[in-house]
Amino acid sequence: MDLTTEQQLSIPTTFANKIADYAAFFKLRLASLVVFSAILGYLIAVDSVIWVDLFWLCLGGFLVTGSSNGYNQIIERDLDKLMDRTKVRPLVTGRMTKNEALAVAGVSGGLGVLILWFLLNPLSGVLALISLVLYVAVYTPLKQKTPWAVFVGAFPGAIPPMLGWVAATGHFGLEPGLLFALQFMWQFPHFWAIAWKASDDYAKAGFYLLPSKGGKDFTSAFLILLYSLFLLLVSVLPVVFGFTGNIALVVIIIAGGIMIYPSIQLFKNKSDKAATKVMFASFIYVPMVLLAWYIDKI
Repeated sequence: MDLTTEQQLSIPTTFANKIADYAAFFKLRLASLVVFSAILGYLIAVDSVIWVDLFWLCLGGFLVTGSSNGYNQIIERDLDKLMDRTKVRPLVTGRMTKNEALAVAGVSGGLGVLILWFLLNPLSGVLALISLVLYVAVYTPLKQKTPWAVFVGAFPGAIPPMLGWVAATGHFGLEPGLLFALQFMWQFPHFWAIAWKASDDYAKAGFYLLPSKGGKDFTSAFLILLYSLFLLLVSVLPVVFGFTGNIALVVIIIAGGIMIYPSIQLFKNKSDKAATKVMFASFIYVPMVLLAWYIDKI
C-alpha cells in the first residue's frame, strides 16, 4: 500500500530508511536498467571481458545516472509535490534537504565522470559528462515548455550502450553508432507510452509530453505506432551491416512483434490499457535485441 506524505514524514530516520531514500533519489531501478544496457554495449565490443574495467563501467555509469536523476528531482521538487507518482519522494517530503541532495548529486556525478575518464578512457568520461549536462540542463527545464523535450531527452537516454562500447575500445565507430541509434529510436514509443498512461498526473505539474497537442488522440497513437515500426527498422541495421547474423534477426523480428502489436492496439482503441502494454513491451525490447546482438557474436 502506498504511503501518504504524512506517513512518509513520520518514518523514523534509520540507516535502512536513509539507504531507501538514496535509492529513491537515484531512481535505483531506472539506474540499474541504464547500467545493464551499458554492460551489454561493453560485451558486444569485446572478445574477452576485463572484469576490472567492467566494474568501473558499472560504478561510473551508475553514479552518473544517479546524479542525473537526483538533479532532476532537485529541479522539479516543487512540481513533484503536485503529482501522485512523485509526491512521496525524499525531497518532497523533507526526508532529504536540498543541500544534502545537491551534495550527493554533485559528488556522485563528478566521481562517476572521473572514474570513466581516468580509469577507462577520456572518451567515456566525455560521453558521460555530455549525458549528464543534456539531461539536467536541457531536457529537464524543457519538460514544462514543449513536447520536444522528449527528442532532446532521447540523446542522453541513448548514450549508455554506446558508452559501454566506447569504454571497452576507447574509440567510436559504426557499431557504437548503431547501438546509439537503436536506443535513441526506442526512446519515443517507450516514453510516449509512459506519458500516455501518466498524462493526467503529468498535467498537474504542467508536463505535456505526448507528441500531439491533443494529448491522447489519433495523432499521438499514430506516432507511437510509426516510431515502433521505425524502431524495428533501425534494429535490423546491425544485420544489414554484418555485425550480427540470423539468430539476432529472428530475435529482432520477434521483439518487433512484441512491440508493434500493442502499438497497433493502442492506435485502434486509444486506451490506457493498450498504452500500458506498449510500455511493458518497451521494457523488454532493448534487452532482447542487445542480448541477441551479443549472443550472435560469441
